[in-house]
Formats: sequence, structure tokens, C-alpha cells
Amino acid sequence: MGDIKKSFLAGLFSIITIGILTGLTYKTELGIFLLASFGSSMVLLYGYPESPFAQPKNVFFGHFTTTLVGLFFLYLIPLPIFLTIPLAVGLGVGLMILFNVTHPPAGGNPIIVIIGSVSLDYLLSPVITGSVIIIVFAIVINRFILKKIYPSKK
Repeated sequence: MGDIKKSFLAGLFSIITIGILTGLTYKTELGIFLLASFGSSMVLLYGYPESPFAQPKNVFFGHFTTTLVGLFFLYLIPLPIFLTIPLAVGLGVGLMILFNVTHPPAGGNPIIVIIGSVSLDYLLSPVITGSVIIIVFAIVINRFILKKIYPSKK
């Protein structure tokens, strides 16, 4: 697929996916479905779906793990923010690599969690629900519209 077509389709499907999450967040009472790092996830899911970092297990558990680490530091580690943020990011990155669920966009989640002082509910919504939605969209779009093998069989 040519670079122009690939870039157009990645942009288009990113608009659709993030548009759905935005609509659910702002036009319904269902909760929050947006996470800033989901924007970065779109690059992998629609631009490079063959990447190991774009696979569903990596997307879900990468976002889950790093958000959990952010919440751990936010609520249980009484250090100044200039220490908790780098420690949380480092631990989150290390755990993603250790558990083989690396998803680079998720590396920013501890920063989002700590700066935003989010509630514990943040893990459910937007992280879990939003991750499931973007994974479902990525599977449907990559498999059935773009006719790609996704998730990868590797």
C-alpha cells in the first residue's frame, strides 16, 4: 500500500475511533472513554498494526499496567511529584517489558494519572473500557476493511 493511501487511511480510522470515544465521553452519560495516550495508540493500531507493540494484548495490558503503576504511586507513595512521576514511568516501562506487553503510548499513562490526580475508577473508565473499544475497532478495521492479518499470528 502506498504511503499516501496508508497515511490517509490511518488518519481516517483514527478520526473514527477517537471520534467514537469522544462521542461516548461527551454525548452520553456512560462515563469517560478518552485517554490522551489513546491518540498515540492510533499510530500503531492503524499505521503499523503488524508491530508487536500494536497487538491487542500489548495495547490492553500496556495501558492497564502503566495506569495501575501510576495509581500505586499517586495513592501509596508519599513522595514529591518530581520523584513520583519519573519513578512511576520507569517502573511502568520496566513492567511492560518484563511482562512482554510493551505498548509505547502507555508509557505516558503514569504522568497522566499523577498530574491529573485521577480517581481509582480511572482504571475501569477510561483505561479498560477505552482499551477494549480501540482494540475491537482495530480488529474490525484491520481485518475486515483493510484485509490485514490482525492480530498478528506471530
